Amino acid sequence: MMLNENCVIDARQLVKIYRNGAEQLKVLDNVSIKVNKGDFIAILGPSGSGKSTLMNILGCLDTPTAGQYYLDGVDVLKASDNELADMRNQKIGFIFQKFNLLPRLTAEQNVMLPLLYRGMAEEAARQLAREKLTILGLGDRLQHRPNELSGGQQQRVAIARAIVGSPQLLLADEPTGNLDSKSSGDAMEIFKELNRRGNTIVIITHDIEVAEQVKKIVYLRDGKIYEN
Repeated sequence: MMLNENCVIDARQLVKIYRNGAEQLKVLDNVSIKVNKGDFIAILGPSGSGKSTLMNILGCLDTPTAGQYYLDGVDVLKASDNELADMRNQKIGFIFQKFNLLPRLTAEQNVMLPLLYRGMAEEAARQLAREKLTILGLGDRLQHRPNELSGGQQQRVAIARAIVGSPQLLLADEPTGNLDSKSSGDAMEIFKELNRRGNTIVIITHDIEVAEQVKKIVYLRDGKIYEN
């Protein structure tokens, strides 16, 4: 099977069915999506459309009931658990609505974590974390814990953590959902700048104002995709 070397995400005819006894719920219905290097895409849909399920599959956090999924040319569905863990750590940067920062760690320590999991030396990881946090305007907040930061600052820490390992792909799940309008605008400007620098970004959102700021919108409704 020929694969496009420029393609980061190549998902084909994804189906996801949840079963509860004799009942079954089809959350994704033959979803196909391609994302090329340098793309900046929003997957837009209402609550219950299947957005989170699709993100979990694209992020190698879940597997489909049927279909095919290639991430950077690798057949994800044939990968072992260890290989999937390596993909998540090295190829994907995750940004979540609730930030998912560890409360007992400082901003610097939160950003260092993905690098330490890779086996990077602590001092090298610290330098990279400081560099990314400083770029995102948090050079004076390195030793602050999440509860000492505003929502917008916490999201910047989460973005720094996602990009610190230079992943192939950034997956952002409702990244502005817990932010006020100013912080939301600031976060989107960061994403735009990251994309200008070459990052491939997929944003999952229900917010049309967020979606309209990206290069391409993919609509998801009732588990099916519609491209504009």
